[in-house]
Amino acid sequence: MTMLHKQRGSTLLVALVMLMLLTLVALSAMNASTTSIEVVGNAQLREEANAAAQQVIEGVISSNFTASPASSVVAANVGGTNYSAVVAVPTCKSTVPIVNSELDPNNPSDTVCLSSGSIQNTGVMNASGVVSTAQSWCYQQTWEVNATVNDSDTGANASVHQGISLRVPAGTDCP
Repeated sequence: MTMLHKQRGSTLLVALVMLMLLTLVALSAMNASTTSIEVVGNAQLREEANAAAQQVIEGVISSNFTASPASSVVAANVGGTNYSAVVAVPTCKSTVPIVNSELDPNNPSDTVCLSSGSIQNTGVMNASGVVSTAQSWCYQQTWEVNATVNDSDTGANASVHQGISLRVPAGTDCP
């Protein structure tokens, strides 16, 4: 037998080993892409739950929630998915008096808060007749609203905390 005749089976063996290695590389790539798709899908569900919680908080803020703060369960639809958000009782964190010097007499939303300059000849009034060091007719309140979304179908959950600063009439304290 010649040397060429003895080595004919080794080519088949090398080809099978290479085919096996290529199959393992392809399976590994498929597993990695499947995992990546799952991660992206979970991130999308989490962001939708976050958007639902934010949407619910914006709805609470746009209502007169300071009149009688209460917890609630609110439905929100984001991306075609219905979420149920639990809104905790909004809490008032602080009430701070506003001084006239912090207000702009040219701003219509500030003019309702400016107290009049009833003191005469003190030299502390500005050109608009407002005592700049006097307390205004408004307070600045800081509130916190929390919403939590837990979706049992997808397992997505999110918790959003929103701080709100708003003006209230003088004498209004935190409830």
